[in-house]
Amino acid sequence: MKIALSKQWTFLDYITVLKPVETSLLTFIGICSAFIAAAGYPSAKVFVLTLIAIFLGSAGSNGLTNYLDRDVDARMKRTSNRALPSKRIYPPQKALPLIIGLILIGLALAWMLHPLCFLFGIIGVMASSIWRKTISCTFLGIVAGCAPVLIGWFAVSPAFDARILLLCGLVAIWTPIHVWTVMIANREDYLDAGLNYFPLSWQVKDVVKTLFGLSILLYLVSMFIYIAADFHLLYLIMANITGGLMIYANASLLFSKTSIAAWRVYKLSAFPYLGIIFLTMSLDIWLTSGA
Repeated sequence: MKIALSKQWTFLDYITVLKPVETSLLTFIGICSAFIAAAGYPSAKVFVLTLIAIFLGSAGSNGLTNYLDRDVDARMKRTSNRALPSKRIYPPQKALPLIIGLILIGLALAWMLHPLCFLFGIIGVMASSIWRKTISCTFLGIVAGCAPVLIGWFAVSPAFDARILLLCGLVAIWTPIHVWTVMIANREDYLDAGLNYFPLSWQVKDVVKTLFGLSILLYLVSMFIYIAADFHLLYLIMANITGGLMIYANASLLFSKTSIAAWRVYKLSAFPYLGIIFLTMSLDIWLTSGA
């Protein structure tokens, strides 16, 4: 019985290395992008292949970031109990075959979809693996976050237009809001671990002003999407609700400047904002395309 439980916990540790929550969100917005590009009706084969490619590639890339960040994670209270820094998986190189295997399979499937899917997959993996925990990580996070959206889009519609550029713009503005708020919420933890890059090098009062401005810009981009993609009432209502909530949460952070308020924005920005707005786009285009 003890051996069985030990194996179960070891299996779960390997799963946690792949950041299943973050992987699920990236996969979700990627397949929503494919859904939007196909006007609500992607072929079953392409849809399933895209889903698997993005899921495996995102899981492998997230696992790679966990592997590369393990030493820093060990110095932080918030992350020290993760499987790699806590040495529940030891030596950490034991996780590499799984991580590399998922990345390679994901890239192979992306190539089968379209060469551009493969290209954006490669770029996403590179963005996830270089210059970790530096001033560049926010920009690279934007690149990595846009990769699933681009793969989903080009798997179905291999052509640039205003819609895909705006979808990437939405992710690009969302990323610093999501990343910086978790850094504000755990500021002392980061600083105690020896990390002092932007925005940690700024005073909180200056960072929250920037975040509030970004929340307004995020709302404006969601409205541009409504116009450019010719969405309908469902999207307009949900974009206003979710955008309004993001502005309100960032306004609360602007005035309070507390870790609790920053954590609320961080939690709101994940699925409650990004997931719902991509889901609404997919539902809007699906419900109206058959009308």
